[in-house]
Amino acid sequence: MSLVIRNVEVDGRAGLDVRLADGRIAEIGVGLRGRDDIDGQGGALIPGLCDHHIHILGLAARADSVTLEDVATPAAFTARIAQAAAARPPGAWIRVLGYHETMAGDLTRADLDRLAPRHRLRVQHQTGSLWILNSPALAALGEGDDPPGLERDTGRLWRGDPWLRSRIGAQPPPLAPVGARLAALGITALTDASVGTDASAAALLADAHRAGALPQRLTLMSGGALDAPADGAFAVGPVKVLLDDHSLPDFDDMLARIAGARAQGRRVAVHCVTAAELALTLAAFETAGSEVGDRVEHGGVIPPDAIAVLKRLDLTVVTQPAFIHERGDRYAAQVAAQDLPDLYRLQSLLEAGVPLAASSDAPYATPDAWAGIAAAVARRSRGGVELGAGERLDAAGALALYLDDPAAPGRTARRVAVGAPADLCLLDAPLAQVLRAPSADHVRATFIAGAGVYG
Repeated sequence: MSLVIRNVEVDGRAGLDVRLADGRIAEIGVGLRGRDDIDGQGGALIPGLCDHHIHILGLAARADSVTLEDVATPAAFTARIAQAAAARPPGAWIRVLGYHETMAGDLTRADLDRLAPRHRLRVQHQTGSLWILNSPALAALGEGDDPPGLERDTGRLWRGDPWLRSRIGAQPPPLAPVGARLAALGITALTDASVGTDASAAALLADAHRAGALPQRLTLMSGGALDAPADGAFAVGPVKVLLDDHSLPDFDDMLARIAGARAQGRRVAVHCVTAAELALTLAAFETAGSEVGDRVEHGGVIPPDAIAVLKRLDLTVVTQPAFIHERGDRYAAQVAAQDLPDLYRLQSLLEAGVPLAASSDAPYATPDAWAGIAAAVARRSRGGVELGAGERLDAAGALALYLDDPAAPGRTARRVAVGAPADLCLLDAPLAQVLRAPSADHVRATFIAGAGVYG
């Protein structure tokens, strides 16, 4: 059985027909017909978008959480917690996402006790690295076998998501809504960058993919060993190394983590938001040696002199343009003026020949790749502050950051070509028109392995 998508634009050529068969693009021409035809109405047919750094389970859990995007003052934060507590019975869990110190200062267990004394309250920092728990929440977790990152006196838990999940014992969130939402954005491939992915989390994601709930092609990072299933439900990506400015590992430990990844035959992806994290990472790769496919995740701050080092080591940077829009007002207020040009670089990396790809880091930013494209073009915060105008890309260049092969982001572009996998996004207008105002509203249909998953 074949499917023909008629009257589409491919690589700037209008009026073409594209035949899909056996999960691949079988033919591109004029006057093609199949058992099933779709009229593309002159819209562009492009490769499906790839999110090269996302946290799938976190995005799924967000639907049942209290979010803080629009909270800016202590009073607003207090009101949001009170509202959540009023909607839940005493003793229930309240999961809050997206906290930052600018909202109500450095929270502690005692602060949360005052806000929700009868509920089990846990608040996640915007970075995803920290939870703050109140006394009822800590009591519910029990005592003994505390992870190194737990401070019971302050209620702070650093990088403790797997331990927290094991103690709470919550049912995994449904993944079908996530799969459907991403398909509607034209996204056909995901690289999950969660360090806590273990065999059970990987099995959960693989089962969702097999069932069609999560139709996107999956690549999974992990902090430890991980084996790919025989049926290809997911591919195994780099070993993820998490760095935190407040507790950077010593140099020998960093070298050992790289050596451990090499022993597994895997590349390394290092979380680098700050300049200190990047400096340690570059020094470690200088000593241990880098390999094609090693990655710097985020690249939140890249000083000018680090660009040449990234190029020399041939490291890929996987960044998040949407942070400039979503967090830009806070950056403008808190980051030193001389450092603002170093934030989430784009154009300067491409000009230097550094492999570059884009992603969402959802749920810590929007999963909408089109919003990321628009942010890469505008380089403006929600409040209209311009940040790093020299790092702007044109819309076509920004889109290209989401179109690479998940196995080689920043290196191997995917195209609509005969023999390529039929992972496609059909737009409602020619590409040049869409890119004048990039938006997910232009996505008409999404195909994965030739099957329609949206539209």
